[in-house]
Amino acid sequence: MKEEMKGERILYPCYFNANLMRSEGRRITRSRAVKDPSLSDIERAVKRCGVQYRIEQKSHPSCWWKREGRVVVAWAQSKEQLLKKVAGFLEVKR
Repeated sequence: MKEEMKGERILYPCYFNANLMRSEGRRITRSRAVKDPSLSDIERAVKRCGVQYRIEQKSHPSCWWKREGRVVVAWAQSKEQLLKKVAGFLEVKR
């Protein structure tokens, strides 16, 4: 069963972590990724995108023991577009 509701996308910090390989959960290119992004880094970047979001204390399924949390974003377009937009604001921050 799919957890995300229609019009919502889930973002985990591992999607933006330059220290991880794609097989470990990174979803964007290493050149756009940052080293060890925190949940608050992702939250700041999403705020700058100007979209509605909420924070949940859940773990990425493949790293269930890490307890990094996740951001659920109200977004009707593709997840890839959202990832690129958020990564752009993460780059500005760092």
